[in-house]
Amino acid sequence: METSHTVAHTDVKSAAARIAGQVRPLTVAPVGEGLHFALEFLQHTGTFKARGQANFLAAHAEQGALPEAGVVIASGGNAGLACAWATARHGIEAHVFVPETTPAVKVAGLRRYGADVRLEGALYGEALEASRAYAASSGALVAHAYDNPLVSAGAGTLLPELAAAVPDGIDTVIVSVGGGGLYAGVAAAADHLGIRVVAVEPEGSRALHAALEAGKIVDVVPDSIAADALGAPRVSQDALTWAQHPGTRSVLVPDEAIAAARRTLWADHRIAVENAAATAYAALTHGAYDPQPGERIAVVLCGANADPSGLT
Repeated sequence: METSHTVAHTDVKSAAARIAGQVRPLTVAPVGEGLHFALEFLQHTGTFKARGQANFLAAHAEQGALPEAGVVIASGGNAGLACAWATARHGIEAHVFVPETTPAVKVAGLRRYGADVRLEGALYGEALEASRAYAASSGALVAHAYDNPLVSAGAGTLLPELAAAVPDGIDTVIVSVGGGGLYAGVAAAADHLGIRVVAVEPEGSRALHAALEAGKIVDVVPDSIAADALGAPRVSQDALTWAQHPGTRSVLVPDEAIAAARRTLWADHRIAVENAAATAYAALTHGAYDPQPGERIAVVLCGANADPSGLT
């Protein structure tokens, strides 16, 4: 089915209707003056990715386009978990290609969901190439971890829920960025609602930042403690297109700030998330984003598929 256009607010609205009742409503917690946490790590499979994969699979099911060969996806782990969860709901198999460096907790989760797990290469890009070869030989439907309007639109459905949960309104939403699927969907919804978006990346994994500097998509070599989830070698065109709109700011944070933010979330709020989720919060704790007086901010804590033993 054709999905080549840039994700827009109308796509997010359609996705919300399509996945209603399939995903958990967003939980939003006030944590300070003008600050809220969007607790999307409470979502099915532990990340926002469930929204995008649910929308992708449901849209194809509507068109009768789910093959018996199942679905193939390359992932750092989280999108694969979401794909495996979503395909199980449709009675087909997920063939998930992940790097050999994928955290054991994510590999174990994939197998619990019944996925056919393939460990390929050291980086996401190598797993992606292997997944494409498998798709060509098997006839499986190719799902993408982030670079698809259906996936982005599904992810973006958390933003209207966030806005509705904060009666006083939100000026700015802060999100972590890897390949840009979450960011693109959130940006599309935020533009319609008049909300600013801050896109946060690790200094060592800056696909969006590099694309903005170059004015086009460029390849990067991810090297960050958050690379298991934010390790895309290139950002999606949708993400770059939305980032070039005036309603976005792109910032970078160092790994030490990400680790410190993750520890702070646990120590101060008893929130245990993965490094990718802490990346968004690090924009505030490290000072990469300095809010204006009275600015109303929401930080999306996007995932928690990590071993929490290092937090204490």
